[in-house]
Amino acid sequence: MKAHRRNRLGLILFISLGLSVTIGLTLYALSQNINMFFTPTQVAQGEVKPGQAFRIGGMVKEGSLMRNESDLAVKFTTTDFISDVPIAYNESLGILPDLFREGQGIVAEGSVDSFGVFQATKVLAKHDENYMSPEVKAAMDAAKLLQAEGSSFSNKGYVE
Repeated sequence: MKAHRRNRLGLILFISLGLSVTIGLTLYALSQNINMFFTPTQVAQGEVKPGQAFRIGGMVKEGSLMRNESDLAVKFTTTDFISDVPIAYNESLGILPDLFREGQGIVAEGSVDSFGVFQATKVLAKHDENYMSPEVKAAMDAAKLLQAEGSSFSNKGYVE
């Protein structure tokens, strides 16, 4: 092989190797920062490993909000009207949004502990009366559809 062809081949291999390493490191870094979205039903069914960082969305269940003023701990339950997941949040990480209340759509970031309680590091609430996170809206619509299908089956004499 002639010297100029060998140099050209070496340059092409060097650039290809460099691009492969760069793309691989970029994809690895991005995979570490992806927070998957799960519904309370998916969390209750065990689709999430304890300690795995993810986002959960649903409605704050009526009558579930409990505040501990001595250590700023807040506990509440989120629901998609099929399953409920308890959430613990410490306001020393940041105060809850002004629009946070029972019956409100929320998205929380954090992880599930070994007891099945979601330990939130951030809680987000919708910013006006007409807005709901697209993930939460899709999850709520799917839950309502499942609930409607379940009731239509039971009306036809099927047992769930």
